[in-house]
Amino acid sequence: MRIIQNEMIDRGYLQVNVTDNRNIPIENVNVSIASEGEPTDIIESVNTNEDGQTENIELRTPPIELSLDANNIIQPYSEFSLLIQAAGYRPINISGVEILSGNKSIQNIKMQPERNDARGSDYVIPAHTLYGEYPAKIPEDEIKPTDLSGEIVLSRVVIPEYVIVHDGVPSDPTVNDYYVLYRDYIKNVASSEIYPTWPRETIKANVLAIMSFTLNRVYTEWYRNKGYDFTITSSTAYDHKWINNRNIFESISEIVDEIFNNFLSRPNVKQPILTQYCDGVRVTCPNWMTQWGSKELGDNGLSAIEILRSFYGSSIYINSANQISGVPISYPGNPLDIGSSGDKVRQIQEELDRVAEVYTSIPRIQADGIYGEATKNAVTEFQRIFDLPQTGIIDFSTWYKISQIYVGVTRIAELN
Repeated sequence: MRIIQNEMIDRGYLQVNVTDNRNIPIENVNVSIASEGEPTDIIESVNTNEDGQTENIELRTPPIELSLDANNIIQPYSEFSLLIQAAGYRPINISGVEILSGNKSIQNIKMQPERNDARGSDYVIPAHTLYGEYPAKIPEDEIKPTDLSGEIVLSRVVIPEYVIVHDGVPSDPTVNDYYVLYRDYIKNVASSEIYPTWPRETIKANVLAIMSFTLNRVYTEWYRNKGYDFTITSSTAYDHKWINNRNIFESISEIVDEIFNNFLSRPNVKQPILTQYCDGVRVTCPNWMTQWGSKELGDNGLSAIEILRSFYGSSIYINSANQISGVPISYPGNPLDIGSSGDKVRQIQEELDRVAEVYTSIPRIQADGIYGEATKNAVTEFQRIFDLPQTGIIDFSTWYKISQIYVGVTRIAELN
């Protein structure tokens, strides 16, 4: 059912972040926003700042109640089309960007140099899985057998830096494979599978299920043992819905950053549990989590682990991986704040100052190993840019976000 304009009575927000293929932010990129289906009717036209970011743009949305009602048949989000243009770069068109009431959508864009080819890129974001029609998950055992030769390749659970996403069913050789940062993959899937308007503990439970499922695919080398060269697919029949270049939701992104090294375990089982789920309204799935059912339990005040145990049984528990690939140094185990000192402070100061060379609104700092006001101010500005709580304290999520951005801006420089 198409939503007409006078039903758009609430407000949501959009921020567009633009970098080049070297992960360098691009200033003065023009972003034109139009209602879906009306590309010539420009609602807003804004430019990115020195950090490659637009301001938060307020946009009209349907009432929040539509995304909270399992039996609702009206599209609960508004859709917009974006035209992104900058001198010297190929233009990008994205249609179907989703905005929900009271929530911020983040659209990350990577622009390519124009060179001699002036053609742009067009991306269409299909309907959200809770609203559109997608194939139901084909059931599998939640624990893969370990007595088959070659079945288990990894000796322990490791959080990968990247996953390779096959954008279709496993047997289709015509679709593209994409290298996607693990955290970005989880944020994309969760934003495609659940609504950000749901209770925080519900979102956390669903994110944990998505991460555990994904890490089972990584740990068991599931597709590689079948002769494929990818980690996971974008097919809901086999895995999760992943959508190339879709927007993510800020509330979901924050939770992923807080818990991205977690997964779900059972006693005496080494591998992450393959936690399958369904929506619970159009598709039923006994002994699996239902997304709408998890929302109801969150409404009733249950914690994430209580929600998960309601579906998967009392033996399931939250585990964490000690090894995280692709980071220069691991988190010290406790937050860093005013008064902290030592090698870990010095190392993260070095990373943060290198990031500040690229994201110039972050104040430059000395790597002296002492966490003072200058470091706190730089951390606060970093958190503002990357949509983290602005505490000025380097906690788990801030530590690994600094590491992620540092690796991104230095790796390309090393290649050059």
